Amino acid sequence: MVTCTIDGKIIQVPEGTTIMEAARQAHIRIPHLCYLKGLNEIAACRVCCVEVEGEPAMVTACNSPVKEGMVVRTNSPRVRETRKINVELILSQHDCRCATCVRSGNCRLQSLANSLGIHDNPYEEQLPKGLRRAWTTTYPLFHDYNKCIKCMRCIQVCDKIQAMHIWDVAGTGGRTTVDVSGNRVIKDSDCTLCGQCIIHCPVAGLRERDDTDRLYEALADPDKVTLVQVAPAVRTAWCEAFGLPREEGTIGRMAAALRQLGFDHVYDTTFAADLTIMEEANEFLERFLAGDTREFPMFTSCCPGWVRFLKGQYPELTDRLSTSKSPQQMFGAIAKTWLADKLQVIPEKLYCVSIMPCLAKKAECALPTMRTDHGPDVDLALTTREFIRVLRADHLDPSLLPEEPLDDPMGTFTGAGTIFGTTGGVLEAALRTAYAKLTGENPDPELFAPLRNGIGLRDAVYTIAGKEIRCAVVSGLGNTRQLIQALKRKEVHYDFVEVMACPGGCAGGGGQPIPQEDEELEGVRGEQLRTLDKRSRFRFSHENPQIQRLYREFLGKPLSPKAEALLHTDHFGWKM
Repeated sequence: MVTCTIDGKIIQVPEGTTIMEAARQAHIRIPHLCYLKGLNEIAACRVCCVEVEGEPAMVTACNSPVKEGMVVRTNSPRVRETRKINVELILSQHDCRCATCVRSGNCRLQSLANSLGIHDNPYEEQLPKGLRRAWTTTYPLFHDYNKCIKCMRCIQVCDKIQAMHIWDVAGTGGRTTVDVSGNRVIKDSDCTLCGQCIIHCPVAGLRERDDTDRLYEALADPDKVTLVQVAPAVRTAWCEAFGLPREEGTIGRMAAALRQLGFDHVYDTTFAADLTIMEEANEFLERFLAGDTREFPMFTSCCPGWVRFLKGQYPELTDRLSTSKSPQQMFGAIAKTWLADKLQVIPEKLYCVSIMPCLAKKAECALPTMRTDHGPDVDLALTTREFIRVLRADHLDPSLLPEEPLDDPMGTFTGAGTIFGTTGGVLEAALRTAYAKLTGENPDPELFAPLRNGIGLRDAVYTIAGKEIRCAVVSGLGNTRQLIQALKRKEVHYDFVEVMACPGGCAGGGGQPIPQEDEELEGVRGEQLRTLDKRSRFRFSHENPQIQRLYREFLGKPLSPKAEALLHTDHFGWKM
């Protein structure tokens, strides 16, 4: 242990602790832009500079360890002046049109400049106009070179967490920027659209393609009947932007907000999650009982980021994916057939919108394999952030909205479908139904607790009706790569594996609200979904009365020819 003094506070910390972390333990905040603990400690922005007694030069707090007897000042006149100059230099190479920026009000650089009292910049603006190739406006992920501050956070997250290496430093000197690695354009890269680079960007250097204008056009079109589905992970996060307690960001309040926006019908994707379980659980049992999982497991297919990863990195394993569509796509397929009949609407007039915690969903709904004779299963996918922007555009305050019920008959859902939004939830929900199918009775949901929230890989072996089923759950693509390599080396064997591209699953998705500070909220959001599951009237997908009705009236049974045609897909029908 070493003892130091920071802003007059005597602090004792383990040897090797940085000044930044020592100050944080003492509740002293040192501003920073590039720093990410354990990932990006390169002092690129120089904003975390502090004054250390006896040192002639300023010291960067993020990568300088505390020394015995060290005396640190984090906000002296010299520190403030140096920090202000550093931020002004960054601003000179940054497009400062904040009024038209998607991150205005939630931008680290904007907040820092305001706190330092920077109202005018003495340094000449040097934007890289004309020096960068144009970025495609059709790709779901957008990179703005004029906003990028070269903090390198996107590079480190993509390299160290997701192991995809999409981003790299390009250029030299004043022309240095971040660009797609290997001199590629983004649409030709193997980007999975996980969106973790966006979540960890402190400014608007990276953002999702904004599709809100398409939403407004649809809502204003008298020939369209608009319906919307909301993913379970969205309800745990949308309220963060409005300062509403997490438990008050209910689907009932969301339903009220969506009707205020002008949607004709409001549903929850969790209904389709229950439907996905019916198909995927039965598909797994069919493969497992036929001995089809002896060499490689069946992988879940709900996460389009993961599907993109597998097809791009390990295409030889594509046939190991479940053929079941994701809940988003199943919802659209049923909405434009069964539901259209119930609503007495021509399917082509239905405009299906989804609100998702995910960027890859934008690409998924555009796949040629995700459509029927009536057009695309889903016409438009919006992120949670886009949903929040639309609410703000209409000046809606969620705290003032009443609870409203979802529409029927696709508004009923179970706790099993709800936990789709957190890591381990898909596999647990599927095992609950598989157990009931094999034994004729429902299991105690706590049986599957070992598969719940955790870092990296979790696995368990379950003996159900005398049959041993080896299961695993993994989230984050870096962890996923390690698992697949271990499977290929035959170091491990599983029958059923759930993979989520984003750490923590959809709760930590790349389309979720971006925290003001370096908070990783997927765990908190995931626990909220688990709480909702425990409070649910129905906790098993096969007990959802509307799902039972759907099969009785329309689909027949899981894996029936009609179910195969509408609810399953050909993963070989498109290329990365």
